[in-house]
Amino acid sequence: MAAPLASKAGSAGTTSKPPFPELDFRSGARVEELNKLIQEFTKHDQREYDDQRALEIHTAKDFIFSMLGMVQKLDQKLPVANEYLLLSGGVREGVVDIDLDDLNVYARGTDYDMDFTLLVPALKLHDRNQPVTLDMRHSALCHSWLSLRLFDEGTISKWKDCCTIVDHINGATNYFFSPTKVADWFYDSISIVLSEIQKKPQRGMPKVEKVEKNGTIISIILGVGSSRMLYDIVPVVSFKGWPAVAQSWLMENHFWDGKITEEEVISGFYLVPACSYKGKKDNEWRLSFARSEVQLKKCISSSLMQAYQACKAIIIKLLSRPKAISPYHLRSMMLWACDRLPANYLAQEDYGAHFLLGLIDDLQHCLVNKMCPNYFIPQCNMLEHLSEETVMLHARKLSSVRSDPAEHLRTAIEHVKAANRLTLELQRRGSTTSIPSPQSDGGDTNQPDDRLAKKLQQLVTENPGKSISVFINPDDVTRPHFRIDDKFF
Repeated sequence: MAAPLASKAGSAGTTSKPPFPELDFRSGARVEELNKLIQEFTKHDQREYDDQRALEIHTAKDFIFSMLGMVQKLDQKLPVANEYLLLSGGVREGVVDIDLDDLNVYARGTDYDMDFTLLVPALKLHDRNQPVTLDMRHSALCHSWLSLRLFDEGTISKWKDCCTIVDHINGATNYFFSPTKVADWFYDSISIVLSEIQKKPQRGMPKVEKVEKNGTIISIILGVGSSRMLYDIVPVVSFKGWPAVAQSWLMENHFWDGKITEEEVISGFYLVPACSYKGKKDNEWRLSFARSEVQLKKCISSSLMQAYQACKAIIIKLLSRPKAISPYHLRSMMLWACDRLPANYLAQEDYGAHFLLGLIDDLQHCLVNKMCPNYFIPQCNMLEHLSEETVMLHARKLSSVRSDPAEHLRTAIEHVKAANRLTLELQRRGSTTSIPSPQSDGGDTNQPDDRLAKKLQQLVTENPGKSISVFINPDDVTRPHFRIDDKFF
């Protein structure tokens, strides 16, 4: 990593030379320059939202939640009172552990201006206080099949058409919840609802520019005023409590100890529709700790997060083919680094360059050794399935980054500036008037929306990178209850 070079003190009667600038030993780059480049990237990557943009965000969110309420009413499959987890950033940004192979490529600026991931529980199991034991006999680590035996007869009746059926020798029938069939049902239901909505357009309603099924994810791009919002909607199974397979993780010391409570970290987990390399796609789900990660992010310093975002921008472009490395791998390495390194070191505001170089070194180390443990289930190696050729190809690419990090940072800055220019150009061509909400008739009744927009803008500004949970009743979608991390609004 970086190493300071200081000159020796001058002998008596001589003038001491000024110290050399701090340099990175491997590349020779000036640490001060790398810090400035990271700050410049952060400035362009983190955009401030004015009242107009905040209102557009609210309008798109309101539309998505209204759509999901209508999906629930189609066949009563989804829970009547549901709790979604809204994450800033799309699936392609690594906010959840889902493979990117089946996803179409969308680019910020070209296809969208802002991106979000919304986890929508198809099933909830929230009535248990003991560790949750899943059926992992047929799966790789971090994965599980889900038998509907855990649920009541009414639930089985609703969902059995989205299950694979296994008949036992004793004549009993077991229904296993199928991620692929659930995703197919979800996409078909969303398509039906959007078709009905578009038959009766309302003033101020977002324009549905794209609806695509990407593997088991439904991606929707909405045009709202002068903004384009990408929503990656993920059907999940939601659990309260903590999985038994991750119990040993709680016994270890962690960087968040004493900063947040264990109850906040282990409040719940999900099964997301993703399978292991050799798993059965129709049956296998992947454990996701997205809710816990939201809490852990509160304990990570801003300088480390900035270095992580800059590093992520570099590797997304560089390691895009073949899609062996996900930004989620980098996120896991950052969490491991937080456990490994002293908190006062990671809190240094001017150490962004050290953190960036360290993340690159960590990622290269993981590739060379073909080893990246899942943060919550360390016995699960997320790179185990990769071939030697693939890991060495990516390791060589990272070597070029490590040899000239400044140049790769400049390239990342140019990419984000180009995306921002495309967004601004679209805004100039688009509407410059205020955007009424879908419920507005264009009169003074949109005044409450203006107040909500200002509140939303304040929440976004004060809580960068945090997620929003929403409790919504499909019979009254005009009154959502927001929760940003552990605070209600």
